[in-house]
Amino acid sequence: MGADWGPVVVSVVLFILLSPGLLFQFPARMRVVEFGNMMTSGISILIHAFIYFCILTILTIAIGIHIHFN
Repeated sequence: MGADWGPVVVSVVLFILLSPGLLFQFPARMRVVEFGNMMTSGISILIHAFIYFCILTILTIAIGIHIHFN
């Protein structure tokens, strides 16, 4: 029986998509939200980490995404 790769895949994809400044930054330096500015700040890292944890928890525990390779 193969291992459950669902949480690993979801974690990696969310980490890439929710990196502050890559797609968006919330809160930004001049505005509330900036898109693709490739900059970050301490509060932005904290907020993106909280969003990451919430979405990861919902997808892996509440919904229960499972990926098995045989």
